[in-house]
Amino acid sequence: MTQPGEPSTPDDRRARLRAADADRELVHEILSAAMAHGSLSPTEYEERAGKAVLAKTFGDLDLLTDDLPVAQLGVAMPAASLSPGPRVTGGSGDVAVRHRLAIMSGSELSGTAVVADQLTATAIMGGVELDLREVEFTAPVLTLQCVAIMGGVEIKVPDGATVEIGGLGIMGGFSGRSQKASRPGAPVVRVTGLALMGGVDVKYVSRDEPDV
Repeated sequence: MTQPGEPSTPDDRRARLRAADADRELVHEILSAAMAHGSLSPTEYEERAGKAVLAKTFGDLDLLTDDLPVAQLGVAMPAASLSPGPRVTGGSGDVAVRHRLAIMSGSELSGTAVVADQLTATAIMGGVELDLREVEFTAPVLTLQCVAIMGGVEIKVPDGATVEIGGLGIMGGFSGRSQKASRPGAPVVRVTGLALMGGVDVKYVSRDEPDV
């Protein structure tokens, strides 16, 4: 900590800057990847994820990730900016979605949203709904990193897409079936992650089927 009268360093100034929602979401993605990698236990993940929701500054967020091997986790990091992560865009020019988070609440993605090549869906005592029927894909393969802790992630996939379902279930599980594409050029959706006393459910729905 800088003593009174001493000039502050760039790191000190950065630590005091207010964090934005995008910064908290990036930390949640790092924590989810660390748990899947085995660097964090589910209990440690749950504790840190709760703190990330309440974090106000970059210093608060740095404390949650400083001891993690971030470079080995495969999380896309901002190149030079202080705050939001890289802006992957689709043909529409919209910023690509990389995260959906629900802690004792709900979150959803639907419609013509643009999705990045990897999307982290985290549900802690809450629910995340991902409707991929009309989304704009930015890569041939979309990897869904799902974390369901006493919560659920529901994924609606359009008929005809290739879907690969993996992941680890502990007193929970991944439901649905893998399938090969039935039409040329269809996207590939890979579902992986952890279900701890929770569930990840993959459903195949036609594009014109109404929601129920």
